[in-house]
Amino acid sequence: MFNLTKLKIASRIPAHYIINIVDNNGHVRSTFLMSTLSHSHVIQIAKSVIPPLHHGMHKGQAGRVAVLGGCQEYTGAPYFAAITALKVGADLSHVFCTSSAATVIKSYSPELIVHPVLDSLTAVTEISQWLPRFHSLVVGPGLGRDRQLLEIVSEVIQKAKEQQLPIVIDADGLFLVTQNPDIIRGYTNAVLTPNVAEFDRLYERVLGTKQDPSEPIAMAKELSKQLGHVTVVQKGSHDVITNGDKVLVCSEEGSPRRCGGQGDLLSGALGTFLFWSKQAVDSNNESCGIDQCGYTLCAAYASCSLTRLCNKMAFRENGRSTTTTDMIAQISKAFITLYEKN
Repeated sequence: MFNLTKLKIASRIPAHYIINIVDNNGHVRSTFLMSTLSHSHVIQIAKSVIPPLHHGMHKGQAGRVAVLGGCQEYTGAPYFAAITALKVGADLSHVFCTSSAATVIKSYSPELIVHPVLDSLTAVTEISQWLPRFHSLVVGPGLGRDRQLLEIVSEVIQKAKEQQLPIVIDADGLFLVTQNPDIIRGYTNAVLTPNVAEFDRLYERVLGTKQDPSEPIAMAKELSKQLGHVTVVQKGSHDVITNGDKVLVCSEEGSPRRCGGQGDLLSGALGTFLFWSKQAVDSNNESCGIDQCGYTLCAAYASCSLTRLCNKMAFRENGRSTTTTDMIAQISKAFITLYEKN
């Protein structure tokens, strides 16, 4: 945990601050570049990339998201990610899972398109045929650590990179990246979403040393740099979001509840917001202001804010018994509060 009161402005350059982190004795521990964009400013940018609904739209235009994960032991995580992508606003949400997980995931919701191919002999070919139809790929929820599955997912990631598809990597997808950082190194359309333990392991693997938990912003920034400016979302009491150059810190109020599945909600929301943000960049929508923070940081901040507000709203109603299912039920209200109210 870090104390925002210990961030001291050293100097200012356009649209950013040079920030020093100081210890209790007043000594500078680290220096970094942090965006001066306020929470309301970043939320306003996020609002501007959300495609407005109108009667002339067709199915799929607001987003087609694919989740790569789901095995016999873990069926909830891919469901949470995929249904969140849909409820945030994507039109179609697919899950590519093992054959043993497919029927279970289908039983959770008829809204999802479930492909029981992840453990088939032709998995890479079958999944690759679908990739051109998708706007983003979420890798890792419920994936597990079976060696054969990880090899298949590695190949699919390479195929997705060839198509410049935005990729969210979470959970066991991060285990895969920790085993082989080169699989994602330098691919700036990717967003990694490690929790505290996942960040520790990935940092030590990439930099060859343990991270300093008292300097989360500097650590996240350094990890991103070493991975070739891949965007990193270091989840915690404050979510630190960085591409190695720019830094955003999401401090939207959440709750003390830390039930399993919250990270899957975040990764699903990110799958949708990444498409919307990238679409704004690809369409040269300069008026939205997304160039001020970059499309991956905008999408990550928007998704972190939404996840935290869902958590806060669910906790207000359910207290200690809050689950991720309760949070998903709050997506509509939270989304309206953040992105549709003036």
